[in-house]
Amino acid sequence: MNDFNAKPSLNTKSLPGPDDITRLVLPNGITLLTRANFNSPSVVVSGYLTCGSVFDPPEKLGLAHFTALSLMRGTVQRKFQEIYDALESAGASLGFGASVHNTSFGGRALSEDLPLIMKLLSESLQTPVFPSDQVERLRAQVLTSLAIRAQDTDEVSSMAFDAALFHDHPYGLPEDGFPETVQAIKLEDLADFHRQHFGPRGMVIVVVGAVSPEQVRDEVDRALGDWRNPVQIESPTLPAVPPPTQTFRKHVAIAGKSQADLVMGTLGPYRRSPDFMPASLGNNILGQFGMMGRIGDVVRERAGLAYHASTSLNAWIAAGSWEVSAGVNPANLQRAIDLIRRELERFVRRPVFKRELKDSQSNFIGRLPLSMESNNGVANALLNLERFQLGLDYYQNYASQVMAVTPERILDVSQNYIDPERLVITSAGPEI
Repeated sequence: MNDFNAKPSLNTKSLPGPDDITRLVLPNGITLLTRANFNSPSVVVSGYLTCGSVFDPPEKLGLAHFTALSLMRGTVQRKFQEIYDALESAGASLGFGASVHNTSFGGRALSEDLPLIMKLLSESLQTPVFPSDQVERLRAQVLTSLAIRAQDTDEVSSMAFDAALFHDHPYGLPEDGFPETVQAIKLEDLADFHRQHFGPRGMVIVVVGAVSPEQVRDEVDRALGDWRNPVQIESPTLPAVPPPTQTFRKHVAIAGKSQADLVMGTLGPYRRSPDFMPASLGNNILGQFGMMGRIGDVVRERAGLAYHASTSLNAWIAAGSWEVSAGVNPANLQRAIDLIRRELERFVRRPVFKRELKDSQSNFIGRLPLSMESNNGVANALLNLERFQLGLDYYQNYASQVMAVTPERILDVSQNYIDPERLVITSAGPEI
């Protein structure tokens, strides 16, 4: 028989911490974090620069994203095909992307090929040439993906939700832009964005794998230690986001669809907020654990109103969102909205059950080591430590943070964020 009072244990020796994470800042402003793992012959390189869509002009939304995707289309040293031939010959990978705050990169290779990855990373970051034929080919691909997005009911509903919840805020805009804004981007815009925003200040590089911290430092210093950009523009501080003052409802009609996708929710805590852990455990109970928590049980299993129903807590640097998502038959859309609202009313009315919290705490603690079984998992974990300034001992103290959360604390946090009478509700699908 299980002991209800037994606390889940966590072997912290297997988790990254101050004893095995090496962190240093290079003279040009690059922060480097490394963790050796000689149980695998591979190495993972991840990181970001502090330039994202927050810098995009409204009429050229998607510029940061487009620039990031263009970096490996050709450099001063190599043409497009030469870059990918070099990677393929080593069985390695490297790629770039962009979000609101950052341009990110990630790659992997055998540890012996770390110098190749760092050299290609350096060339792509410092000396891209944005060849017109490759840029136009990339533009066509981006426009195709945007056309596909416009027909995806889940994507359209989520975009409408973000636009309403984060009105007049960078979090409310799609990082990849719109067809008309991507069409407006010119070659000189890519070059100007790179010149003004790409630089070593605030850059973070994480390397995990079969390499020593000393070797990593030498390779990064050799590849990027001399990089300077005196005109690099500092990232702005984003404004606070006010919570909804009343319920907002919007449906986006898409012809030819047989399913409606629904998103309803409100603001959530930002990542460093003390409310984040209680909200995370509460969200797990509400719509994640088991058969997608209470929401999944009530809306999908019992009522049969949804193909899928769950919740998500999205926490970023400046703010976050707490969302319920469901895919439903359009005829059941309003019934699903009403049922979800009633479940949210119950959730903010009384504390969660102790057994629910115990199960979620065990789930959180038990899955942490699993998320770090690969070099890639560890690299992502270290990136989060730096991105959100959580401290190198965060994972060592993780279990105690999880176990410190009480039903009453979850109720208090839920009541601070979720008001069932002031929700953003968006959906996309056939005309209703």
